Amino acid sequence: MTTSPEKILEQYWGFTSFRTPQKEIITCVLENRDAIALLPTGGGKSICFQVPALVKEGVCIVISPLIALMQDQVENLKRRDIKAVTIPSGSSQDEIVTLFDKIKFGRVKFLYLSPERLQSSLIQQKLKELNVNLVAIDEAHCISEWGHDFRPSYRNINVLKEILPEVNFIALTATANKKVLADISNNLQLTNHITFKKSFYRENLAYQIFKIEDKLDRLLQIFTKTKVPAIIYVNSRKKTEEIANFLKANQFKSTFYHAGLTVVEKQTAFKDWMTEKKPIIVATNAFGMGIDKPNVGLVIHYNLPTSIENYVQETGRAGRNEKKSFGVLLYNEHDIFLHKKQTENSIPSILEVKEVHKKLYQHFRIANGELLEETFSFNFFEFCKKYNFPVLKTDVILKLLVNYGILELNNSFNKKSTLKVIGTHYTVLNFSRSNTAFKNFINVLLRTYGGLFEDEIKINEFFLAKKASITSTQVIKNLEILEAQNLVEYNQANGNISLNFLLPREDDKTINRFSKEIKQFLFLKKEKAINFINFVTDNTVCRSVQLLAYFDEKATSPCGICDVCIGNKKRDTKNLSSEILALLKEKEQLSSKEISRLLNTFEKDILIHLQTLLSEDKITINNQNKFQLKI
Repeated sequence: MTTSPEKILEQYWGFTSFRTPQKEIITCVLENRDAIALLPTGGGKSICFQVPALVKEGVCIVISPLIALMQDQVENLKRRDIKAVTIPSGSSQDEIVTLFDKIKFGRVKFLYLSPERLQSSLIQQKLKELNVNLVAIDEAHCISEWGHDFRPSYRNINVLKEILPEVNFIALTATANKKVLADISNNLQLTNHITFKKSFYRENLAYQIFKIEDKLDRLLQIFTKTKVPAIIYVNSRKKTEEIANFLKANQFKSTFYHAGLTVVEKQTAFKDWMTEKKPIIVATNAFGMGIDKPNVGLVIHYNLPTSIENYVQETGRAGRNEKKSFGVLLYNEHDIFLHKKQTENSIPSILEVKEVHKKLYQHFRIANGELLEETFSFNFFEFCKKYNFPVLKTDVILKLLVNYGILELNNSFNKKSTLKVIGTHYTVLNFSRSNTAFKNFINVLLRTYGGLFEDEIKINEFFLAKKASITSTQVIKNLEILEAQNLVEYNQANGNISLNFLLPREDDKTINRFSKEIKQFLFLKKEKAINFINFVTDNTVCRSVQLLAYFDEKATSPCGICDVCIGNKKRDTKNLSSEILALLKEKEQLSSKEISRLLNTFEKDILIHLQTLLSEDKITINNQNKFQLKI
């Protein structure tokens, strides 16, 4: 007797009913029809494929873009006593064969694969031998060049239609408009599918955007008033630590998270935040995928995200328990300038694409009309330096050339060097004392990278050189000497990547064949950046109305809780003047920031009352630029 979806939901997740439109999607999948599910962040996408896969006999293949996300989902399923696996990095052919035997005979229900893994002929052959009950494509917007996170490897997922012609597909995404949904459908060859869309409207989430110079002071104001679990997103690893330390110095329990931390450091930071030992976490966008914490009441963007899609996805991690929550974004004119500059520096022209493409063939001395079917060793940074190409734009151009099947690069493009201290604290300290030339370098090394004595840490020689005021060549030499002294284990990253040319050299002719699509992709990238800046700076239209329009939804009325709606309402008639006077009588002299913090009121509201009290000659400003009672 088949178990019902409701029984599966209660048995493994502890819920007695589905959210809209989860049940409809699950019914569609169980009827062996293809489906596209567009559910905003926190809408319960995973349940839409996990429940029907558990109802049916066989294994569900899940395509997912990030190793960390796959591992997170596998661990979540294992905690619910559901068998799930992924293929570990670096697995040999024999290990892969053994893993597939385990899947076949060990009643494994979920196999998580990256789209790159899927291109392996061994994996494709092994998939044919499995009893596959469903194919789920997570983050399906990556298929589309119109999507905000296009990945060329996602365009090849449709090979599964040939390998598993009888199996139905479900494509899931949290961010897609009509163009992206059409692209997903066409690429995956979904002919008889149903598209399910849940509105992006979040009635409990207040989008609030503030143009402000002193962001740190605003953080203090926010956390003085709001005592809920929070995420603060910043754009650099360094800032995560700096802002967490700033908050700690002001008695707010906080931690930080970024991709450069050790596994133990990440686990500790995550646990401290989840258990609310430290309810505030400051993080880069490496944090958040697969996070299931329903009572996050506040998401703050301290720096500007790159697109509306990223903003909605990250802000959507607040208020999953349906209680009122806040998405706060802080910005100033300098942020807008930097955002525009970064966009400009990362979007090449067709002429620049043609120039990089031509120089690649010249670099390897390939003649016109020639195609050498060999693998070349390619050093990206040396290439940029040789031809004076900007790194950011050249990186984008190489990805474009890969996207359009002109080149093939291996996956170790961003591989970093690693370091671990194997000597004791005493031997390292003793060496530092005996070799004064190394003293500063060792101090900088240990201060820059925490956990070197416990774990193998990824390091950046160029960054170390800058901090130690020496050349990167000297950094490498120093590390090699420390390794020779048995104080460290240093694995220097090979700056080379393997490159294959897939088309014969025809220079401009090659790019001209793809120029229309490339221009479209670059135009879209620029348009997304412009759309986001327009959204941030438009304080005349309700934030929810703007976001819904971007995702092809029409809002019937303003949300009433965003910064624009609140600003359009009549100002609070509460007179703070008497409270300000009483405070100045007690404290004698205070700045506007100090008054706003003590009264738990935003500074802009305080300034209106201060201006009135000054005009009424009840207060004055002293030579320290502070307010005090008029004597």
